[in-house]
Amino acid sequence: MDTALNRRKFMGKAALAGVGLSLAPQAISFASSRPKNGKRVGIIGLDTSHSLAFTKAFNAADAAADLGGYKVVAAYPHGSRDIASSVNRIPGYTEEIQPLGVEIVDSIAALLDKVDVVLLETNDGRLHLEQALEVFKAGKTVFIDKPISASLVDAIAIFAAAKKYDVPVFSSSSLRYMENAIAVRNGKVGKVMGADAFSPATLEPTHPDLFWYGIHGVETLYTLMGTGCETVQRTFTPGADVVVGTWDGGRIGTFRGTRSGKSGYGGRAFGEEGIMDMGSYGGYRPLLVEIAKFFDSGIAPVSAEETIEIFAFMQAADESKKINGQAVSLQAVLDKGRREAAQISI
Repeated sequence: MDTALNRRKFMGKAALAGVGLSLAPQAISFASSRPKNGKRVGIIGLDTSHSLAFTKAFNAADAAADLGGYKVVAAYPHGSRDIASSVNRIPGYTEEIQPLGVEIVDSIAALLDKVDVVLLETNDGRLHLEQALEVFKAGKTVFIDKPISASLVDAIAIFAAAKKYDVPVFSSSSLRYMENAIAVRNGKVGKVMGADAFSPATLEPTHPDLFWYGIHGVETLYTLMGTGCETVQRTFTPGADVVVGTWDGGRIGTFRGTRSGKSGYGGRAFGEEGIMDMGSYGGYRPLLVEIAKFFDSGIAPVSAEETIEIFAFMQAADESKKINGQAVSLQAVLDKGRREAAQISI
């Protein structure tokens, strides 16, 4: 409980710092006018600090132009049902978000009648497929916060449903948008021959080990390495999980997930033209800019294929754990996930 509490305090502070907001309650003013149609944002899930942080950024009276003029106008609070650390946040966040100009509604259907685009923020990835289907059927573009689901199978089904209903969707951790990670992705050190990434990987019994929080560091690793991982091996060392992926051409990417919420986030890329450390985490703002661009264009900045492979990597890590760290084929995990996802009615 102490670890979870410290993590929530840290992320809450990081959220406010990342969007450039003061902690002083009188320091922020919010636009009172309603946004024009096309710019109205709805939030599903008030069980995460992201919901408040994102709303404070979008709804600030002096919101930056690169946030696209989008304003959060309505929210459906639920939200996790049985994860105590999330459920217990809902009443407080519901109270805090209303003065920001947000109407609270009693169903996703009611929300969808009032908004143009959606932030699916529910902290519990097990609910995302069910909730996303309502959004897809209404034809609303949606960003799904991490984790996109609590299983590889559901992740595949979500993207299949988005394709079926022809609705733009993407999902990402904000760690993808660390300044140096983007520089590496854009070729700063040439072709990446290997990379290391790390993040907290605290556990939640309802989610596979890395899906709950380790996804932050895994997303960092994939930002650096790209797709193409072939095999995954996982070992446990005191206080941490270490996952080693072998990519095409024998390139090696590693993820270290620490059990302490105090470890921070980061990594290092080894390229043909240099080595680059990731530096410090820069907060949520770069992700929000990408979300605004996505709402404008309907073009996802992260492909479905990459997000699905991230979840296959984490699933393969779990499989490797079960067989004492032996290598697991990522393609075999993907093939099995696709077969099972095909059985889900969407």
